[in-house]
Amino acid sequence: MYKIWLLCSAFFGLLTVALGAFGAHALKDILEVYGKSIYEKAVHYQMFHALALMGVGLLQRNFEEINFSPAGWAFLLGIVLFSGSLYLLAVTQIKWLGAITPIGGTSFIIGWAWLIYSLSRV
Repeated sequence: MYKIWLLCSAFFGLLTVALGAFGAHALKDILEVYGKSIYEKAVHYQMFHALALMGVGLLQRNFEEINFSPAGWAFLLGIVLFSGSLYLLAVTQIKWLGAITPIGGTSFIIGWAWLIYSLSRV
């Protein structure tokens, strides 16, 4: 399972750089100041959690007896819901998309909480 988390980490890291560049160049004259700040927050949280997925993969590789996968799934869901909803909100300005963002944020919190729980068992 550790390879899945490492591959997800690499994929979302690559996607973060691509989306960050897209936002900085292709959207620079399209997004308002507020939209840019939302977009940048999505990029930052995506990269932080792409790196967190790498941590999950490395922890799973080194501590095979402990299940770190719930943290990985929570981070993955958080990236899609939190960052994904913010990207869409910034570009489309559809306000109800902001209601999805806290679900993604809660997923991030659950992922970090699972890591704390799992690491306390090492």
